[in-house]
Amino acid sequence: MKPSIVERLEEKRRGARMGGGQARIDKQHESGKLTARERIEVLLDPDSFEESGMFMEHRHTQFGMDAKRIPGDGVVTGHGTVNGRLVFVYSQDFTVLGGSMGEAHARKICHIMDMAMKVGAPVIGMNDSGGARIQEGVDSLAGYGEIFQRNVTASGVIPQISLILGPCAGGAVYSPALTDFTFMVRNTSYMFVTGPDVVKTVTHEDVTQEALGGATVHTTRTGVADMAFDNDIDALIQARRLLNFLPLSNREECPTRTTEDPEDRVDMKLNTLTPENPNKPYDMMELVRSVVDEGDFFEVKPDIARNIIVGFGRMNGSSVGFVANQPMVLAGCLDIEASVKAARFIRFCDAFNIPLITLVDVPGFLPGISQEHHGIIRHGAKLLYAYAEATVPKITVITRKAYGGAYIVMNSRHLKGDINYAWANAEIAVMGAEGAAKILFRGEDDSTRKQHEAEYVETFANPFVAAQRGYIDDVIRPQNTRWRLCRALTLLKGKETQKPWKKHDNMPL
Repeated sequence: MKPSIVERLEEKRRGARMGGGQARIDKQHESGKLTARERIEVLLDPDSFEESGMFMEHRHTQFGMDAKRIPGDGVVTGHGTVNGRLVFVYSQDFTVLGGSMGEAHARKICHIMDMAMKVGAPVIGMNDSGGARIQEGVDSLAGYGEIFQRNVTASGVIPQISLILGPCAGGAVYSPALTDFTFMVRNTSYMFVTGPDVVKTVTHEDVTQEALGGATVHTTRTGVADMAFDNDIDALIQARRLLNFLPLSNREECPTRTTEDPEDRVDMKLNTLTPENPNKPYDMMELVRSVVDEGDFFEVKPDIARNIIVGFGRMNGSSVGFVANQPMVLAGCLDIEASVKAARFIRFCDAFNIPLITLVDVPGFLPGISQEHHGIIRHGAKLLYAYAEATVPKITVITRKAYGGAYIVMNSRHLKGDINYAWANAEIAVMGAEGAAKILFRGEDDSTRKQHEAEYVETFANPFVAAQRGYIDDVIRPQNTRWRLCRALTLLKGKETQKPWKKHDNMPL
């Protein structure tokens, strides 16, 4: 008896859900990884996933491909919700042909990216693939190109998040590199353009996959990935948490959350945060956690360029982006990595209308031959450019030092900072008193130079000269920082800025 259409439908659904079969699913679990569908279940709200393209198959017959047809073609695509908010997802299935990218595989991903752009919702991609499907030749490469084009078109329009949950090699790495945030999993995920075998053949270097492009490499050295986690579940849960701070698109408001943390909360501990010795470090993260709602802060790129802090918090229930110098590392100096890290974060916040709060304690740019020869001028200009072009509400608090060009770059009034505060013990000057005295009074004896140094301290080791010039809006007490910031954000909520027409800018890449 011929099976009914309903029976055939259910048989195809079962085949698609089993992917490459139970043996391959078991192998996936043995390697410490979830399957493509299990990942979607963890990421999305229960029973919210609606799949698209479940029955799509490749149409190639060469190299034995006619005997390797599995519904879905190695990627699960669709949409669902995270805390009730719409998101589109794709999850590559390593149990099906190693999750390799073929023509149908790429078309499925492109379809949900197109849908996400139409309706204005984030795209989350879960990458676990052996790369281009060799049997399909140029069609697989064309698929990558189509995805890359959509990554670029969607940039700044909808948030794009990549989770690297297995191998990601060759051309595949460029899609995550084009997205806004990238998470990896230690010991099970890796990214590289050319793998260890090619490296050994060409350069005669022996290297493992982990050492070449593992999560630690990309979160501490290259900056390709934003965060690394111990397993798939942690990465997926943190992706959910990140989404809670972001708008669905550049036309939507950020989500708000009710809070019992008073807007006018005063924190007396902040009065003793900065040490009396101006050369002694303190942890800027204490200030960040003090001013955000309930101390909840989502730090981005915590393991690279630790001399600057970037991430998301909420002020009076609304999302805000934070950029803060960290005196605990390199005295809070700006260097190449810190400049690039902060610039990219600022541009994301500006693209998605997330206000920026900048907490400043910066003695300058990091000196040294290595910094100069590796392009601190060009890379530092990226940070300056990002602040200057940003049109979202921009608020700055100078907590202690703001010296030289670094003072200008860190969202000063001169780069259209909307509201600029300084703590009472802040110093705003070209440089520190000792260095200034050595230059201004070179050749004089030590005692005379010390007198001039004291004069310089009296003149510039305070925020009042800058306030007299109108470069600082107010000198505030540290304990009042939270409520002053909350009030400033309320004031700037309706901010509008007119910019001259241009096709696009030409920032110093």
